[in-house]
Amino acid sequence: MTNEELAAKIFKLAGGAENVISVTNCMTRVRLQLGKKISADEIKKLEGVLGTNEDGNEFQVIVGPGKSSNVAAAIKEILLKDMAKSRIGDGKALHEEIRAKNATPAKLFLKKIASIFLPLIPGFIACGLITGLVGVTLKISPELESAQIIKLLEVFGNAVFWGMNLFVGYNAGKVFGGSPIIGGVLAAIITHPSLTELGLVPGRGGVISVVLVAALGAWLEKNLRKVIPEMFELFLTPLFTVLIAGAAAIFVLQPIGGAISDAIGAAATGAIASGGAVVGAILAGMWLPMVMFGVHQAFTPIHVDLISTYGVTILLPILAMAGAGQVGAAAAVYFKTKNKFLKKTIASALPVGMMGVGEPLIYGVTFPLGRPFIGACIGAAFGGAVQASNMVGAATLGISGLPLAATTNNIPIYLLGVGVSYVAGFIATWILGFDDPEETN
Repeated sequence: MTNEELAAKIFKLAGGAENVISVTNCMTRVRLQLGKKISADEIKKLEGVLGTNEDGNEFQVIVGPGKSSNVAAAIKEILLKDMAKSRIGDGKALHEEIRAKNATPAKLFLKKIASIFLPLIPGFIACGLITGLVGVTLKISPELESAQIIKLLEVFGNAVFWGMNLFVGYNAGKVFGGSPIIGGVLAAIITHPSLTELGLVPGRGGVISVVLVAALGAWLEKNLRKVIPEMFELFLTPLFTVLIAGAAAIFVLQPIGGAISDAIGAAATGAIASGGAVVGAILAGMWLPMVMFGVHQAFTPIHVDLISTYGVTILLPILAMAGAGQVGAAAAVYFKTKNKFLKKTIASALPVGMMGVGEPLIYGVTFPLGRPFIGACIGAAFGGAVQASNMVGAATLGISGLPLAATTNNIPIYLLGVGVSYVAGFIATWILGFDDPEETN
């Protein structure tokens, strides 16, 4: 029985995609995280299975060294294919329909790239808020700059940057189907400070270079497993992966990544610096349609690269104005509609919208009504112009709305832009109007 055949039978007997949550492996075991317990009797009878073990919701299939990684990889492929067939959405029919239409190969690829960085968001939020609060404190009381507690908090605020490449390498290795730790090791190689002794630049290309080398490492790892005998796979696959991908990273991928990173930084800062309010208005005004079409995923690695290079991303405050425009548009609908259910929906969604969670307003109010969605985009454009003309930057990602203010390098201007978006979105929606839905039971 081939590894693929064994994987298919284990997957089926474990309950398929409805029950298998995730798949990992150790030296000798395939480890399945299951939604509910299963009977081990049939799996034990499979050719190639040496035994089974249960540890809470983890079901372990013992297949031996080398074989465990191959069988786990095959199960992952089956699981990913089955997951791709499942429905995507948050339960709202409109949201599901839009997301399904956007599931093109290009957009799914962008989503895959974005998924490398999404696990980092809590770290960016925590460190960004700490940095922002320290900055506010020092503006109020500059004499505290030498205080030990301030120095310690500055370390806390910068922590995510010190480990960013390693985190990205680990996540990228996992997303591309390789061993996460190999991705982390490859990231460490191109970030290692001792590279300076060889006349090389540690960390050149930032997260772009890390993603490139982790992708190569995962591809190498998967293909080496196909040709290396299973009895040597445990030792030779990681060895050759690190040596080959590491060498390629230093001499090829890191220079390429550096060029890409430099181009992204120059394009973003140059466009906003030269275009100012006009560029900010276009970016912010188009952001909601970009979210609806699913292409917003491409901006996540750009934000991370800008933060790692400049300490802030000047794009996020601009794009965050889309949520503020939604708030203004929804407020106009609230005061104009006679539909009690719609009023109740807006009243519950407005507070979370102001805090940066815009989906309830998009899918529950502005987009179904049509013209208020355009009003929200207009409001966003005005706020985006304010942010861009003042080059406001944010030291985090993953949050928007009012909470983002604490992480920006110009809190008063950021809040001014939010207020402008509120007002402009309200006025635009009031003028455009909408077809008030009839009251229903």
